[in-house]
Amino acid sequence: MAEYRERGTPAEVVEVVKRTGVYGEIKQVLCKILEGPEVGRVKRRNVKGNLKKGDIVVLLSTEREAKEIKARG
Repeated sequence: MAEYRERGTPAEVVEVVKRTGVYGEIKQVLCKILEGPEVGRVKRRNVKGNLKKGDIVVLLSTEREAKEIKARG
């Protein structure tokens, strides 16, 4: 995984929480940080594209976290 180090931090998708966006094109996922100072932490992120549990995503920043999607009502 060292080849990703210049671009960002690798993280494994632990759970796909929900879909969001106008057309449902964004997925909110919980991902576990695999390298760096925050290794082992689980963060909530919004990701565009096809992915499933167990996939590896490269996070450009591990400092930000997405807000939880709440039901309208």
